[in-house]
Amino acid sequence: MQQLSEMDSNFLQQETARTPMHISPVIVYDQSGREGGKIRYRDILTVFERNLHKSVIFRRKLAGGAMGLDTPYWVEDRDFDLEFHVRHIALPKPGDWRQFCILLARLHSRGLDMKRPLWEAYVIEGLNRVAGLPQKSFAIMLKIHHAAIDGISGAEIITAIHSLTNEIAPPVIDTWKGESEPSPWQVWSRAYLHNLQRPVKFIGTVSSLVPAFIRARQLSSNPASERRKTLTAKTRFNARVSSNRVTDTLIMDLAGVKAMRNALDGVTINDIVVCIIGGALRKYLLAKDELPGNSLIAGAPVNVRSERNSQSSGNQVSLMRIDMATNVADPLARLQAVHASARESKAFSNALGASVMMDISEILIPQVLGWGFRVATMAAARTARPMPCHVVISNVPGPQVPLYMAGAKVHLMMGLGPLLDLMGLFHAVLSGAGHITINFTCCREMMPDPELYKRCLEESCEELRLATRPAS
Repeated sequence: MQQLSEMDSNFLQQETARTPMHISPVIVYDQSGREGGKIRYRDILTVFERNLHKSVIFRRKLAGGAMGLDTPYWVEDRDFDLEFHVRHIALPKPGDWRQFCILLARLHSRGLDMKRPLWEAYVIEGLNRVAGLPQKSFAIMLKIHHAAIDGISGAEIITAIHSLTNEIAPPVIDTWKGESEPSPWQVWSRAYLHNLQRPVKFIGTVSSLVPAFIRARQLSSNPASERRKTLTAKTRFNARVSSNRVTDTLIMDLAGVKAMRNALDGVTINDIVVCIIGGALRKYLLAKDELPGNSLIAGAPVNVRSERNSQSSGNQVSLMRIDMATNVADPLARLQAVHASARESKAFSNALGASVMMDISEILIPQVLGWGFRVATMAAARTARPMPCHVVISNVPGPQVPLYMAGAKVHLMMGLGPLLDLMGLFHAVLSGAGHITINFTCCREMMPDPELYKRCLEESCEELRLATRPAS
């Protein structure tokens, strides 16, 4: 039995029927190299069964919680049923890329069963006519609650269920056992003790954060930084979200993105990605005659782990604000502005302390934190106040070595992220299998034309590619 951290519990507090809080990696496989050229659903079940021991996430569920006065617990589910979590479906005919995206959006919009382990996997067949995918291909869409993982631990879950060769893994000796849920006495007595300790935590946290805020403020006190960090008016993506989703993906060759990175000294792949998205948002909002005069700001989750291992479950993240330079038309000038903003944001984050979000969450009662978030969201939605962040860009480096599932080789990886009120556009960036993908997930009412935004991403990427191409 393990208790959730306050930050993990916060994702449970934000869960509603309109805002399910799960992350959805999508992996496409080429099974043409498999002997016989066909993988059965039973083969995939066997792979999951033989890898369950590699992560505690697979077989534990929520229990306790003291009605929001304390964080709940993870307990090993005695009634765990693998076939409930791994499901087999097919893409309806004619089975093109757009229909594939519609299916992913519909699956992603549905919440998980909160009384069972918080994940599902959908084996999707019928992809033979999807342009750009191998003829003999299938996909697996994972849905894992954000309370259990963040982007980094999610990438490690992907690695856990794959192998480095196309050989089928042998059976393993699994000593796993289920466990009882905590008794009401355990839940409430621990909640009482934890809440007695919160005032002491509050004093210690505030005393350490105040000097850090002063140092960080001094670091960013120059006029150029202040101009870049000016809050911008709301966009169509900063309102109350519905329960409907749209999604699509820009697929780029990783080598090509690295070539663009070499155009400027110190530029990172993340700078390239933010620049492309900034250019796409500029084009999309210009087409709607809605582009603000000041630049839009991206909220970028940052990993604060000291080590990466297969047991690094839960959320250990901070958040950076990056200027996307949407008010800059020239792609190369936009890249320079994004790079400068990202560099300043990193320095600010380092001065403030990487774990500040986790520290603040620990001093508040979970239910109070959830209520406070909802009240602040409703108040912000009813006013014309500017936004600190307009969209989310989550960049997670995936495995760069060939991976296999039941003998089928990984061909492509992408992912869908969760939406919140006032944050109706999420970009999940995932690299692996020689590609880097930018998947966007949006409220359908905010973006009724995802094909237009996909085209904006393609045009922005091509403009930056031409701008960074060597003169020769």
